[in-house]
Amino acid sequence: MKDRILYIEDNDQNFYLVSFILSAKGYEVTRARDGREGVDRAAAIAPRLILLDIQLPVMDGYETARELRKNPALAEIPIVALTSYAMAGDREKALAAGCTGYIEKPINPKTFTDQIGAYLSPEQPGRSG
Repeated sequence: MKDRILYIEDNDQNFYLVSFILSAKGYEVTRARDGREGVDRAAAIAPRLILLDIQLPVMDGYETARELRKNPALAEIPIVALTSYAMAGDREKALAAGCTGYIEKPINPKTFTDQIGAYLSPEQPGRSG
């Protein structure tokens, strides 16, 4: 069974690049286009990992992470902020909101799947199976 990843991203180009790279490595990537849809979709599909843009419509990534963490069924799923926010303090703000990790855009296609794989390792919380 493929590991399912939910990518909450409103930008089509960003979604297609990440989806292409991860799908080529055998991951199943599902999309939500805004924070509210992301929270609802996560509850419906229970992904192994959530990739979260910070600059989103309806509900920003910080609020989305906090909402995801309120749901006991989703509380242990790793959430990785995947964002172009790269100013001092942005990483800390994402982690404080409930993110497990932080990857800056633009991603490096050569190392991206290894970064993602680290969040899906058996030692990570949320690992099923």
